[in-house]
Amino acid sequence: VQLQASGGGSVQAGESLRLSCAASGLTFGNYVMGWFRQTPGKEREFVAAVTWRGGGTYYRDSVKGRFTISRDNTKSTAYLQMNSLKPEDTAVYYCAADQAIAASSMGRGSPREVDYWGQGTQVTVSS
Repeated sequence: VQLQASGGGSVQAGESLRLSCAASGLTFGNYVMGWFRQTPGKEREFVAAVTWRGGGTYYRDSVKGRFTISRDNTKSTAYLQMNSLKPEDTAVYYCAADQAIAASSMGRGSPREVDYWGQGTQVTVSS
């Protein structure tokens, strides 16, 4: 299984970025897809998740209204559109795949329970 994350970069506060996560080696439609982030010295934290057909989403409170997670099952790719970025959004972002029963299950569970991880992509937001 491979999850290839891309789209990170350095932006100014208030700008936008779109992350992509291309999956291979798994039946994409059977997995809840999500994004986590991590800063040095801190635990990896949940950001957003989307259910198998994209009908259900779940977000951490601090990104609600600014971030949108989506997926294209025909391309086996998940996305995270990040608008109105803030310096506190600076982190390494990781995509995740899990055979959870719902998007909220990924959000409320432990990162240790995630089935598969992609490599990280750095997002840096300067003020």
